[in-house]
Amino acid sequence: MLSNVSKKVKVHNFSAGPGILPEEVLQEAAEACINFDNLNLSLLEISHRSKNYEKVMEEARQLVLDHFEVSADEYDVIYLGGGASLQFAMVPYNFLKNKAAYVNTGVWASKAIKEAKLLGNVDVVASSEDKKFGYIPKNFQVGNDYDYLHITSNNTIYGTQYKTFPKVNVPLVCDMSSDIFSRKIDAKQFSLIYAGAQKNMGPAGATMIMIRKDFLEKSKTGLLTMLDYKTHIKAGSMFNTPPVFPVYVVMLTLRWLKKMGGVSAIEKINEEKARLLYAEIDRNSMFEGTVIAKEDRSNMNVCFRLKNEALESEFDKLWKEANISGIRGHRDVGGYRASLYNALPIESVKVLVEVMQEFERKFA
Repeated sequence: MLSNVSKKVKVHNFSAGPGILPEEVLQEAAEACINFDNLNLSLLEISHRSKNYEKVMEEARQLVLDHFEVSADEYDVIYLGGGASLQFAMVPYNFLKNKAAYVNTGVWASKAIKEAKLLGNVDVVASSEDKKFGYIPKNFQVGNDYDYLHITSNNTIYGTQYKTFPKVNVPLVCDMSSDIFSRKIDAKQFSLIYAGAQKNMGPAGATMIMIRKDFLEKSKTGLLTMLDYKTHIKAGSMFNTPPVFPVYVVMLTLRWLKKMGGVSAIEKINEEKARLLYAEIDRNSMFEGTVIAKEDRSNMNVCFRLKNEALESEFDKLWKEANISGIRGHRDVGGYRASLYNALPIESVKVLVEVMQEFERKFA
């Protein structure tokens, strides 16, 4: 039955999230729903306390450390529910004592700022809101009296991305939901990294948090049990029933990434995909990119629009005929957005480029 998956019509999935997953991961995850670990039981119906599932959680945590090239002596990894949106509140709830610094680079950064302001003093030390989030702020100053600096590494909606991270003398916290493990970074410069899995790491329903141990020691006391990071670290993400199936698929995806050659290997592929698509956007007389500063263009979420929006229905017809899915821009900005997550093959990008070229031939 599962073999029929490979015979389906090829769809080029550019969805921004939940995003594309490797087909071999989907195959193995589907099998686990029927017979997990040769137990003749579904993964969906076994105890999360069983040794079979405990191995899954342990490997899922270890693979994060491996891909970030850090050790368990330095960092703890946990998986929670609630998405990155819960982390917008948990980070300040645990660590905002005096005041915190935030950089506003888009919708999700704005939401994180809103939550933090409910819990303490927040300074927005830099923002790109003045130009509709079309660039990444640079050369801003962060004083040493902040509890932490919070940034969002990649702007999914507006298509901007930090190419280098701020050098500061306070703990650096980062929401990496949409570009995690897409490129090599120095993870040791971060005190806390969190990411909703559904954009580049797995399915919706699991959120990964990696916390430096010395930063965890600075967290507040007397916190609500379920919102205290120490609760979940002490219990190995098993204080309550974890998102069992999403964590399993995250583990499979991180295994796949390792088999592909790791983050350094996938980075080269991602750079080639982005180069190919941005080159066509810049060359093609019918399209234009929406990011103001080209050096800030995201390699994960490529945002563009038609110069003549009256032709949108004609372009839509072409890409739908080519079995392209998920390239409509976010409802807040319109236009188009092609998400080039790790599992998207470069062949899909080539199909989109061919459609754009055909569109130019017909309507230029």
